[in-house]
Amino acid sequence: MTPSEARRRLATGSHRRFTPKRPWAPMTDAEWAAVERHLKVVVQGQGRPLKDARQRIDGMFRIAASGQPWHALPPDYGKPDTVGRHFRRLARMGLWMRLVGACADRAAPAPLRAIEFFIVRAARRAMRLLGMGAAVMAEKLGMLSAMPVLPVYLTRPYWFAEVERVMAGLLEAHRDRPLRLPIGEMKAWLRLHRFFAGKPWHRRWAEP
Repeated sequence: MTPSEARRRLATGSHRRFTPKRPWAPMTDAEWAAVERHLKVVVQGQGRPLKDARQRIDGMFRIAASGQPWHALPPDYGKPDTVGRHFRRLARMGLWMRLVGACADRAAPAPLRAIEFFIVRAARRAMRLLGMGAAVMAEKLGMLSAMPVLPVYLTRPYWFAEVERVMAGLLEAHRDRPLRLPIGEMKAWLRLHRFFAGKPWHRRWAEP
């Protein structure tokens, strides 16, 4: 892999995409069934089941899709503070990133695809809690709308490590002939190295 190939793979990878916006609407039975199967996995053995789970998660998706604060949630979905607390609980259990991963699967069912925008917005809202690890996971999955900022601003450990691996290989290959080290190519890799170092994670990038 050359530096230009690394840039091209990053910029044009077919797996990388932004999710089209969709106005919020309550989940259909099929959409709820697609979410519920993942919900059951993450809550199993982790305390009491979520009360009125479908209604609560509909409310979470409503707030996530609109970008509004929790206090804007209509009372039909429960107390805003309670719903917000349950949202954070599900984030720590891994539900939102699990759903993001399910959407990234080429074999994702149509009902899950239909609510992908709600899912990536929920994951993005949870980034304040989940931090850099979740942002990197979203990037590796190619689900760019789940990331808190554009990828160019983030430290990108996966690609950073790939560049380090290539640079180490070049140095090793020329250990006995250091004067033949391709300086121009090494400089190109060093530029990529600095680029993928990005900026330190900051919680202000994530939504409240």
